[in-house]
Amino acid sequence: MEHVPEWGRDLPGKLSELWPKDGNGQFVAPAKLTSCTQLDMGDAIVESLLDSAEIPHFRRYPHYGGFGNLMLGMSAEGVDIFVPQTMLEDAQNLLEGDAENDEEL
Repeated sequence: MEHVPEWGRDLPGKLSELWPKDGNGQFVAPAKLTSCTQLDMGDAIVESLLDSAEIPHFRRYPHYGGFGNLMLGMSAEGVDIFVPQTMLEDAQNLLEGDAENDEEL
């Protein structure tokens, strides 16, 4: 089973206001949407798509990737992007280009 991030560090400020809660008032569990590289700005593209669809998300750096990001400005190990479990299917459809509300250009 995948490591579930701890909320104390991963839902700061405004993100904790946007993250959905279940019927008991607890935060919905996060689900890993994808792993991206930072070399091709894949993480920025995915986060922009999620922002446009108003899907809250956060990133985690695997292993020592956070240190690399701090020192070099990017992580050689990439970044994992998490969304609420209840919104995972919508986020996956958005990344695949199959969102129901797509407008033709």
